Parts: sequence; C-alpha cells; structure tokens
Amino acid sequence: MDKKKTTEKKTERNILVAFLLNILFCIIELIGGFFTNSVAILSSSVHDFGDALSIGISYFLEHKSKKKPNKKYTYGYLRYSILGAFITTTILLIGSVFVIKESIERIINPVEVNYDGMIIFAVLGCIINLIANLITRGGKSLNQKSVNLHMLEDVFNWLVILIGSILMKFTNIKYIDPILSIFVSLIIFVSAFKNLKRIIDIFLVKTPNDINIDELSEHLLKVEGVKDIHHIHVWTMDNINNYATLHVSTNEKNYSKIKHNIREEMEEHGINHVTIEIEEPNEDCEEEVCEIKTDEEGLHHHHHH
Repeated sequence: MDKKKTTEKKTERNILVAFLLNILFCIIELIGGFFTNSVAILSSSVHDFGDALSIGISYFLEHKSKKKPNKKYTYGYLRYSILGAFITTTILLIGSVFVIKESIERIINPVEVNYDGMIIFAVLGCIINLIANLITRGGKSLNQKSVNLHMLEDVFNWLVILIGSILMKFTNIKYIDPILSIFVSLIIFVSAFKNLKRIIDIFLVKTPNDINIDELSEHLLKVEGVKDIHHIHVWTMDNINNYATLHVSTNEKNYSKIKHNIREEMEEHGINHVTIEIEEPNEDCEEEVCEIKTDEEGLHHHHHH
C-alpha cells in the first residue's frame, strides 16, 4: 500500500513540475517566435500553452480523483482523473487543427524566417521537453498517459523544427517550416483521437478491453458449487479499477466459501470490486432476462403435442 501511495504522490508532483516547465517554456517560445518570425515556433507556443492549461486541469483533477468515496460519490472520485484526460485530449485535438490551418496559410504566403534563431530554440526545446518527459514518465492513469503524450509530442515537435530549420538554412526553401508543422499536427491529432475513444468507452460503461465476458463466465461456472450465473456486469472507473456484479445460483448452504472462491477467480481476471447475489437453483430470478430460459422450456412443451 505504501508503495502505491508514494507513486501517487510522485504522479501529482510530476504533473506539477511538467506544468511549471511548460508555462515557463511557453513564455520563452512567444519571445522566440516573434524574434525568429517562425510559424512553427509560434504555433508551438500556442500548443504549449494548451498543454500547460490541460496539465493544470489534469493536476487539479488527478488530485481530486484520489479522494476517498463518500455519500455523494459512492464510487469515489476516480472518474475525475478520466475527465482530466478528456479535457486534455480535446485541447490537443483543437490545437492541432489550429496549427494545420496556420501552416496552410504560410504555404500560400511564405514569410522570411530567422533560421539561426530557430535552430537555437529547437535545441532548447528538445532538451527542456526531454527532461519534462523523463520526469513525468511511468504514470499508470490515463490522465498521466495523456500528459506524458503531450511531452513526447513536444520533444518530437522540436526535433522536427530543428531538422526543418537546418534544412531551410542550407536550402532557403521557406515552406519547409509549415509543411513540417502540418506533419507533426497530424500525428498529434491521430494519437489524441485514439485516446479520446478510450475515454468515451469508459464513460459509456463499456466492458473493459482486457476482460472477455464469455471467458470469465466459463471460468466462474467451473468454480466449485456454482450451478449457474447470470446478470454479469463488468465496468471500469478509470481503466485500472474494475467492478463487477453478478447473480449466482448454488445448492451450497455455505455461502461464504463460494463467495470467496468467486472473488478469487475475479481477482485473477483483474476485477477487484465484486458484488454477488446468491440464489437457490429453484428460486425464480426476479429479473426479466431470466425469462428467456423458461421460454425455451415452453418451446419444448410445444413439440410434445
């Protein structure tokens, strides 16, 4: 438990450090953008401002997601972390579209650029973001992953700007700057889009990707004393904590043993919060879904006539 606590504290500190680095760098970039007259650097400062903002949101929500469950939030605050990831990812999507638009305008009307200044800034950019990336690595939560994604993108962004500015210095082809800018933005857009899909799946209470309900049911039916299972629901709060509810019919009189075995089986499948309703085999399950079975019996009677 203690180890988990320290990594959580580390996660929060990491996000804060990344936030401060990004804000600082955003200011340097703005000055640099004006100084070099490069769209790649200016749009990068916009992008970084978006990053800093979303990291700030992430920091606040990640912090909130650690609060213990209470009467208002009986499941705890884990989803706040996902909300942070959602906002961050959305900002990235909008940011990349904005950069693409800017770049296209630059291709139509090329502008003089100070290449030496660009090279210096790009080197600086690579170094600062690499450091930030190394600091924020290893986060388990989706939120941390999306923050880390930002950092990695920024390193990549600057690497591309560096190569581009060196190329432009020697060839003097002005539209290398905006073309590279578009290329980077597309990559950012695609990765953010994939992230968004995962987040929406969680909000739609989709079964977690790493859990196969059929396989799970099969294993549960093999648990000693289990006659039948139905109404199995599995969901996740944040892609880490998985929950399940199910009905189990059994002849066993000793419920605690069978519950214990079911919980153990669930743990093996990565589900750590399980609610079990026990029924006797002849008990009529109250819920509609069970009707399907009796219906089939009805059909069999039909054939006898």
